Amino acid sequence: MDRKLIIDGNAVYELDEKCMLKKQLNTSEKKDEHKRRESDGHKMKRTE
Repeated sequence: MDRKLIIDGNAVYELDEKCMLKKQLNTSEKKDEHKRRESDGHKMKRTE
């Protein structure tokens, strides 16, 4: 089981470590893609 309990006073938090790792990897991949596009000269344009 990849879960962690955090007890803070009367509050109890349950963390799903697999979910956190998946989210971290997705965020990292998006940052890498953004850096790659900037280095290729394909900066994203803002739309308003």
